[in-house]
Amino acid sequence: MASSTRWLLIFALLYLVSTPAFAQQQGSAAIITGSVVDGETGAPLPGAHVFIAVSMIGTTTDNDGRYRLENVPLGANRLYVSMLGFEPSFLDLNLRESRVYPHDFKLVPAILEAGEIVVEAKGDKNWKKRLEKFTRLFIGESPNSFQAKILNPEVLDFQEKLGKLSATASDIMIIENNALGYRIQYFLKDFSADSGRTRYDGEPLFEPMTPDSPEQAQLWEENRRKAFMGSFRHFMLALLADRTKGQGFLVFSRPSISLSNAGDTFGGGGALKGSQRYPLDPAEMLKPGEIPTEKIMDFNGFVEIVYQGEKEDEAYLSWQKTGHIGKPKYQTSWINLENGPTTVDYKGDIVDPYGVTFYGYLAFERVADELPKEYRPN
Repeated sequence: MASSTRWLLIFALLYLVSTPAFAQQQGSAAIITGSVVDGETGAPLPGAHVFIAVSMIGTTTDNDGRYRLENVPLGANRLYVSMLGFEPSFLDLNLRESRVYPHDFKLVPAILEAGEIVVEAKGDKNWKKRLEKFTRLFIGESPNSFQAKILNPEVLDFQEKLGKLSATASDIMIIENNALGYRIQYFLKDFSADSGRTRYDGEPLFEPMTPDSPEQAQLWEENRRKAFMGSFRHFMLALLADRTKGQGFLVFSRPSISLSNAGDTFGGGGALKGSQRYPLDPAEMLKPGEIPTEKIMDFNGFVEIVYQGEKEDEAYLSWQKTGHIGKPKYQTSWINLENGPTTVDYKGDIVDPYGVTFYGYLAFERVADELPKEYRPN
């Protein structure tokens, strides 16, 4: 896309956040406080990680097991708690008022069943091979993935049986993304992948890295902006402001898609086959919510999202595994609601983190392309 056109889209994006609902909420924030204790003994757990998932807001508990998170944006947030030796816990919150929210946690000690995990030698041939496969499926295969590295792969254990790869992490996975300038603490709970589908469950906490030079800082901002443009968050902000077309998005309705060829939220690959598409008025996707700053997303079948601001990357064409590589087209994705209507807050966050399933280009972009939820282009 021409540089001038990109800047026009960015300028228009600034207009999106001036909508009444956004303006009403953007200066508001909440405070979350509480304690984390051992669920069996009641003893406080110092050093437990407490954070807002997919954000830069996090802390650890003090010697009394207490924590305090400030400047938490209103709306949908997942409050996540993790402590080595205990099962993680979380709460999906929808904060509607600027006040203090108390939330205490009782963590259950983790118990491993006999024979549940087979520990491999971390340096052997099979472990290295499985690490390479895990990295490709988890970090991704986009250009940004080449600059994203797992710094402590030794925390990972793998099992592979009948073509299915499973992974567990004994501690926090540390990822350094030199493409976007973030150090990520990833709390991996579960990972599994077979020939047709990849799923992983876990939450990231982002920390901005310190650039070595003004040039690197500028490069990171450019890469972050590029990662944001065309993302699902960009689409949702445009949808809430009724400016999808002005932001470069075309929206269509599809009764169905070939799931075996379109890829899903967490993996897969292939090209879309069959199913006719129909023009869709994006406004029909949203209905009034319980309060003015919330909407209900509801539609039948699948919604096709075409982002005209940028063409497909060549790496995406290879990822599709169609047997041939054609000319790049506009970035195209599909979404559906597996669990029915879902609530959306004023800043485009889905209240149910798994309320929307992605296919196509949005499924291609993985951890290496992920930004903290509070990021907006300057």
